[in-house]
Amino acid sequence: MTHTITRSYQTYDDARIAVEQLQAAGIADGDISVVGHQEDTKDSNAGEGAGIGGAIGGAAGLLAGLGLIAIPGIGPVVAAGWLAATAAGAVTGAAAGGLVGALTSAGISKEDADYHAETVRRGGTVVSVRTTEEHAPTVEAILDGATPIDRDSRLADYRADGWNRFDETAGPYRPPVV
Repeated sequence: MTHTITRSYQTYDDARIAVEQLQAAGIADGDISVVGHQEDTKDSNAGEGAGIGGAIGGAAGLLAGLGLIAIPGIGPVVAAGWLAATAAGAVTGAAAGGLVGALTSAGISKEDADYHAETVRRGGTVVSVRTTEEHAPTVEAILDGATPIDRDSRLADYRADGWNRFDETAGPYRPPVV
């Protein structure tokens, strides 16, 4: 039975480290996905990248396969792997639900999918891995060892700001001015 294990990271570099450790442990590139913000995507024309999703994630290695896509409610992101292809398919009409739909179709709960999508919207990066039950403890140890965001604490912060679910019609996230 296949399991999907997903963690959110504050930065693209934190997620990149997790991906490199997964690859070093022998996790196949085709089972690893990355969706998130990298500094140079913020000023990009992501509309050009909306069709890239089906072609990324592959032959030359996961990180080499990173492409630019636009996800409703999130905007331009760098992405690679099966999750990116599914989310991009939603953008181009092949499926429904964007990143939340891609995550829930992979077996992630709706609440967790909303959390991960909102984290990407606010500048974070998601790493998601499809794995067997046998390899799940190794994948979890690697993802947890790469210092993911504390989900419960971050959800409490989001809710304190009035957030209750991911809204793909929302505009770009703007942090509160203090």
